[in-house]
Amino acid sequence: MARKEGNLEAPTRHPVDWQSDQFYDETALFSELERVFDHCHGCRRCVSLCQSFPTLFDLVDESDTFEVDGVAKQDYWKVVDHCYLCDLCYMTKCPYTPPHEWNIDFPHLMLRAKAVKYKKGEVKLRDRILTSTDQVGKLASMPLIAKTVNALNSNKTARKALQATLEIHEDARLPEFQSQPLRNRVSEHSHSDGYPIPAGPTQGRVALFTTCYGNRNEPVIGEDLIAVLRHNNIPVRLTEREQCCGMPKLELGDLESVARAKDANIPELLKLVDEGWDILAPIPSCVLMFKQELPLLFPNDPDVLRVSKAIYDPFEYLMIRHKAGMLKTDFSQSLGKVAYHAACHQRVQNMGQKTRQILELIPDTEISVIERCSGHDGTYAVKQETYEAAMKIVRPVVGAVNRAEVDHYGSDCPMAGQHIEHGLDDGHDTEHPISLLRQAYGI
Repeated sequence: MARKEGNLEAPTRHPVDWQSDQFYDETALFSELERVFDHCHGCRRCVSLCQSFPTLFDLVDESDTFEVDGVAKQDYWKVVDHCYLCDLCYMTKCPYTPPHEWNIDFPHLMLRAKAVKYKKGEVKLRDRILTSTDQVGKLASMPLIAKTVNALNSNKTARKALQATLEIHEDARLPEFQSQPLRNRVSEHSHSDGYPIPAGPTQGRVALFTTCYGNRNEPVIGEDLIAVLRHNNIPVRLTEREQCCGMPKLELGDLESVARAKDANIPELLKLVDEGWDILAPIPSCVLMFKQELPLLFPNDPDVLRVSKAIYDPFEYLMIRHKAGMLKTDFSQSLGKVAYHAACHQRVQNMGQKTRQILELIPDTEISVIERCSGHDGTYAVKQETYEAAMKIVRPVVGAVNRAEVDHYGSDCPMAGQHIEHGLDDGHDTEHPISLLRQAYGI
């Protein structure tokens, strides 16, 4: 296939027509998969990003024709199953994204394939459980149950049984559940005193969308974020009610569940926006869900669009305040050398390296940025069939941390941070950048 000059303009995203019958037509899906795979085969620029592309290229190279037409259609699912919608191919690598005439959006094509697969009922019970974060988290964080779950997850015999029954890899790092979630530690109605001062598009007071993981697995991140905001005289509170943002169900292809999560969350968040609150979430995937994915799934919903403009990544928010002269730089501690892993779902928000920029404000602090996917994805790194691939993907990140000989390391995505820690396996704990910022403030 002849190569064609790539797109020289910024990539644009088309809405996902997931409510049409054509979207779920398997014949049409396979036709589009073949078209896009053929272009990817001719380019091969994304071979180092994840396991989807090596899987595709191996299928082509081992076929009778050495072209995509020689690959069995049912083998296309092997490519789909390795895509965890990190979005990096679209936002950082692919030269044929819209407005290029080839109109390639690989992640959203994979999303379509996952949706077709889900609608056919070809989804494992394990995957339904792993993506039901609200239900699992509510049960597993009950005081006595949390202690039991965490003990079983660290027991080799129990993990072998879990692998045999649910196909969760026995060596995978599983998140701990906290018996005191963030919402129990911080009153949802409490907020610091002070008069909010707008800066740029921000109103100067924050409602925190705690997220499933931030609430029940690593509530310390939310506590540290609240402390940093209050140190900067920014009134902060929790959202009154929230459900999972829907990202786990999106990655499963369960778009109806995504719609239900949207219907629960958007009215609550819009109410806060109307009252003059900015929305922050400590997990990049959740911010991305509201910023990008929901507007593309529901492009005609004005409430979704309004919320998407009012939600921020924490460091994006702090940098806006800093540029307006409203971020305190009264740091009392340096951090030394820090290896900072830039999370995929933060990178694709097109806001620049705001975490690095904020941490570099700390005196005597050197930031080493790692721009490679960790391969975790929330579920990809724990499944029996993809654990080894996830460990392969994280290996260069682990190597970069080791070579940097740092005092601290971490990622905006706490699950990526835990996966890197699992790969290092040297007793050196990951630390979230917002926790490092609190440490530098000495608060």
